[in-house]
Amino acid sequence: MPRVLDDSLILLSVRPTGSGFSVEALYAEAMESPIQRHLDDLLQDVSRITDGRPYSVHPPGRDPDPDAFGICLATVDGHVYTAGAAADTEFSIHSISKPFSYALALADHGLDAVDEKVDLEPSGDPFNEISLSPDSGRPANAMINAGALAVVAMLKGGGGKSAPRRIVDFYSRLAGRRLSVDQSVYDVEIRNSDRNHALAYLLSSFGIIDDDPTRALKNYLRQCSMQVTCRDLAVMAATLSTGGTNPVTGEDVIDIESVERVLSVMMTSGMYDDAGSWASSVGMPAKSGVGGGTLAVLPGQAGLAVYSPPLDRHGSSVRGVETCRRLSRDMEMHFVRAARSGGSAVRRGVSITELPSRIRRTEEEASVLEQFDDACRIIAVTGDLHFAATESLVRAVSGLDAHVTIVVLDMRQVFEVSDLAVRMLEDLRRRLLADRRRLVVIEGGGLLEGTPLDGEDGVPIFSGRGSAVEYCEDLLLVEHGDAVAERTRVPVLESPAISPLDTAQRSRLVTYMEPRAHEDGDIIRRVGQRFGGVHFIVSGRVNTVGTDPSGSRVRLNTLSAGMTFGELSLGSEDRQEVTEKADGPVELMVLTPEALERLEKDDPPLAVGLWRALTRDAYMLVDRYLRETAVRLRY
Repeated sequence: MPRVLDDSLILLSVRPTGSGFSVEALYAEAMESPIQRHLDDLLQDVSRITDGRPYSVHPPGRDPDPDAFGICLATVDGHVYTAGAAADTEFSIHSISKPFSYALALADHGLDAVDEKVDLEPSGDPFNEISLSPDSGRPANAMINAGALAVVAMLKGGGGKSAPRRIVDFYSRLAGRRLSVDQSVYDVEIRNSDRNHALAYLLSSFGIIDDDPTRALKNYLRQCSMQVTCRDLAVMAATLSTGGTNPVTGEDVIDIESVERVLSVMMTSGMYDDAGSWASSVGMPAKSGVGGGTLAVLPGQAGLAVYSPPLDRHGSSVRGVETCRRLSRDMEMHFVRAARSGGSAVRRGVSITELPSRIRRTEEEASVLEQFDDACRIIAVTGDLHFAATESLVRAVSGLDAHVTIVVLDMRQVFEVSDLAVRMLEDLRRRLLADRRRLVVIEGGGLLEGTPLDGEDGVPIFSGRGSAVEYCEDLLLVEHGDAVAERTRVPVLESPAISPLDTAQRSRLVTYMEPRAHEDGDIIRRVGQRFGGVHFIVSGRVNTVGTDPSGSRVRLNTLSAGMTFGELSLGSEDRQEVTEKADGPVELMVLTPEALERLEKDDPPLAVGLWRALTRDAYMLVDRYLRETAVRLRY
């Protein structure tokens, strides 16, 4: 028997659906997401770090606020978590622009042509180092200033738009909103760019820049003066994470070949002379900017952005670096731990009446379950439960209305569960219990064995969906009082199957029946036997057992007091097609074939009334199964 944690319940179902993530909140009133809470706690903790100084070049009177701090996490299905008041504060993109202009140049000219101008090797030098290949004059990579200048020089006007306008348009498509260049930032940058100007002329002397080097510098500085928010950068990072599709707008912005190249160079060179330490401790392709922004990408799962102006000696945000390190550790976002992409999905939940158990409920019980079906939802996930899939799952549950007290997590098609996923689900369980709600799990592969979820204070775990839903149905029926609880004894006179008959007819019918009793495990009717009469269950439960396509015996349903069986064999060449087995002590009243013959001879109107009642009962059962089958096909 599964453990009962309290008098509420929650259902989640995990099943394969294809690629991508598709989550929709089922109700408006939502529980706070554990991920949101983690970001809020992280922001408060990291904000205590006061090291570093903001970039000194800025328009007069617009000194950066050293206390400004914002974190944004964008998932590949377009949901954006934000923490901190500065998450929507605009600031200059600066060097974070480099990977995106690199992507635009790759789209314009192709890999080979760009490679002729810019190499792919980590430089190990600061971002503004004056260093070019002594043979070819090529910059080491597109992330240092020399490489960025070479890339921007390749971006030309076209379609009636200048090169700077094309860059603005491209960045805007990546962010999902219209961006703009701050002229005052550009003006102050151009007055403080002697070193970059020298780099531009040096590149020109090698033929890397084949146009006016000053024009290349100006376009580069306009690009760096683009104003973005932390939210914008998170969406831009998530666009790289999806392989080039903006997860908010759905627009295909970058081709996958360019994304592969950009992320590869970001991984090896995006953090300049700190790239090796970053790859080891954070493990995500990333880019920082002196404007205070930090951008990181977990391919296939999420995009991360942080805004905090104070910089370290590498020109990266002190709080931005620390935030990325902690999130990588806490949420297992290092690329080595990343889940297999393309196989995880979360689907919209269905109600418990749409996917009922194998217990054939009475009309009264079915009516109660239908009345309270909104108290129980089934949500579906498939694939690996690492960060992205678990985040989608947690978000779906957090979005459920407070009156949903029954949820089942069916993990039969989950292949791998990370430590992070266990922690997130355990946190979710505790928060649900605090609201007098409960989490139930379907999982037969031992994925949760030895985890807190499987401990003494864990969750009820079932190996099959049917048994889990039976458990949920029973809890709902018990929760809502004796009037809706299952009746343990139903005399034939009160059987729903013959309710169309009047009292006198039912009383006469009982005189044709004979009582029978069975012990637990008794075979009442075996497959292949000839018609043995109509069996009315007075008390106990009877399991209907059949054979699946592989030849294995499976329980098809469970019948309880007040239900009948045996009559369907009349439609199968008088042969029993399933086995009926006692589940505990069972008391029956049976209309044998001989008794039915006497009834038809002695009281034809009553016999006709009986068959009409049984036909009506069978029709209602078949209609219910057809509706359930339609839901399962969609599910």
